[in-house]
Amino acid sequence: MRVLPAEDVRAAAHECGFALVGLARAEPLDPKPLEDWLAQGYAADLSAMRRRLHERLDPRAVVPGAETVLVLGIPYGQGGPEAAAIARYARGRDYHYAHRDRMRRLRACLRQLDPSLRSYACVDSGAAMEKAWAERAGLGFIGKHGVVVSRSWGSWFTLSLMVLDRAATAYDSPHPRLCGDCHKCLDACPTGAFPSPGVVDARRCLSYHTVENHGEIPAEVRTCLGPRVFGCDACQEVCPFNQSDLRPGDLRQAPRAMGHMPAAAIAALSVEQFDALSAGSAVRRIRYHGLRRNACLALGATRERESRALIESLTNDPEPRVAEAARWALREIAAG
Repeated sequence: MRVLPAEDVRAAAHECGFALVGLARAEPLDPKPLEDWLAQGYAADLSAMRRRLHERLDPRAVVPGAETVLVLGIPYGQGGPEAAAIARYARGRDYHYAHRDRMRRLRACLRQLDPSLRSYACVDSGAAMEKAWAERAGLGFIGKHGVVVSRSWGSWFTLSLMVLDRAATAYDSPHPRLCGDCHKCLDACPTGAFPSPGVVDARRCLSYHTVENHGEIPAEVRTCLGPRVFGCDACQEVCPFNQSDLRPGDLRQAPRAMGHMPAAAIAALSVEQFDALSAGSAVRRIRYHGLRRNACLALGATRERESRALIESLTNDPEPRVAEAARWALREIAAG
């Protein structure tokens, strides 16, 4: 079997726009962390995490004869205020598009090295465990907040990977975990969503509820939203590895107009404005009504009296989730 020169693979990945690149042997992952997480119900209704478990844990089940897992990272913009309405990763272009575009070019480059190469590419929606592979491939370590941390980039980057049916001439060593006794991220979580270090209970996570939960958000979670409308960076903002001088993020992931909008402005958006401002953005994941629901809840959580007139107008919104969230927000403002 032909072997891919590791240096050429790295060079190709960097040339295609990936700032972080690592290679790991395509050997099965330890199933216990995922199995325990699912058994505890920490996945909430993320049903996709329960499917194709064997493929998630063993790359050879995805690509017969798999030899190498190529892990890739793109840093995103670090600009903008802390605890803003939109989490940092979602303020610019949707990272799924960024990774897919670059992996398409990278696959073409790798086939120039070996035309018969077979591969499987994934950006956190397929059968792969990107964070576990990132640690194994030396990109960084999984912190106590469950996010991969790099010494050079902190945790402000997104991941993808490619499973290849070719061995490489060299592989990276797994990254050691460097949190030590630090637990700032655990203490900073507004809802206490970490039952133990490195384990996230989605049922209490603000990111899950504001991005994935299209149904009702529990009252105990609503009151902890603060100004957040889409995602949450609380645990990452306090991480010591994110406090030092870091390399700048990818300019193509720079924040767009919606990335700087406060909750009140988001709640007031028309559907036409939402469509224009969210085009090509991860914010579209929760859709128009879901985002306005979140914005109303954030206004209630912060008890923003200046937005009372706007909230009152939304209590009659034709979308039931938005109207209910607005009524809740009014009650919170009145109680404050």
